[in-house]
Amino acid sequence: MNLPQISIVAPLYNESASLPHLVERLNRLMDSLALRIEVVLIDDGSRDDTSLQMRQLALTDARYHCVFLSRNHGHQLALTAGLAAARGTEALFIIDGDLQDPPELLDEFYKKLQEGYDVVYAVRRKRKENFIKRSGYYLFYRLLKSISYVDIPLDSGDFALISRRVADIMNQMPEESRYLRGMRSWIGFKQVGIEYERSERMAGESKYSFKQLFRLAYNGIFNFSEFPIKFMSWAGGTAICIALIYFITVVIKKLFFEDIIEGFTALLFVIILFSGVQLIALGIIGEYVLRIFFQSKNRPLYIVKDEIIDKESVKK
Repeated sequence: MNLPQISIVAPLYNESASLPHLVERLNRLMDSLALRIEVVLIDDGSRDDTSLQMRQLALTDARYHCVFLSRNHGHQLALTAGLAAARGTEALFIIDGDLQDPPELLDEFYKKLQEGYDVVYAVRRKRKENFIKRSGYYLFYRLLKSISYVDIPLDSGDFALISRRVADIMNQMPEESRYLRGMRSWIGFKQVGIEYERSERMAGESKYSFKQLFRLAYNGIFNFSEFPIKFMSWAGGTAICIALIYFITVVIKKLFFEDIIEGFTALLFVIILFSGVQLIALGIIGEYVLRIFFQSKNRPLYIVKDEIIDKESVKK
């Protein structure tokens, strides 16, 4: 059996409305390229009929390889499951199932791969989200780049074409709190970005809530930056300096002006200052401890309930 050269990996969660459009465009793409391509669709515990559509598709078209997770594990772990299941011998093309990432760019990305690049990532030139989200994304990417010890490209998400060897390395990385675009940058090799205009969702609503976006941002900051730990030292040093300045001011007033600041205001200021610094420090330490705790459990990152490959269903 000839293995596919390229695997297109797309996680899906409650995408029954957009899935037919995705399949239509993927079919046109595969028909237009002289490449052996498989499409790996991952059902991340959908509650609508996404999984039913996927089963019907995989059982009628051998180019579709469908993986069904036991529950909703989240976008990053669903992508991780797709990377592990993909069989592409040359490269893996990672897209979102809502068609905000145009699959038609595969040909342009593949040309860069043939030039010797191991990672071809997409850079968002323009987003179609609301102003609050656009501003949040803009500020976060620049904050992360300024504090990260890894050169993570600005305005670049998971949409990328990665070589087989990069995919194999990512599959060997066991961290539980995953930030795939950071992992991709950390691996290194020759990487290049291609600008594109991010489209609106084909149908439905975004499955990333603000809570999930903050969690993803936390994973990026705590996994690829030393800033939180250094911030604790900086905050502690700043608090000590403020306390010393305050102490010196009190001594000078006592010695030269025979005046001492009285009342609860000064005491309240000192208590709030040091309590705030301690709570921030405990919160940062707690974040690291929580990650160590979950990682030490050594649980599988995800659980595959079922898999359909080459029209054959494999129960897990």
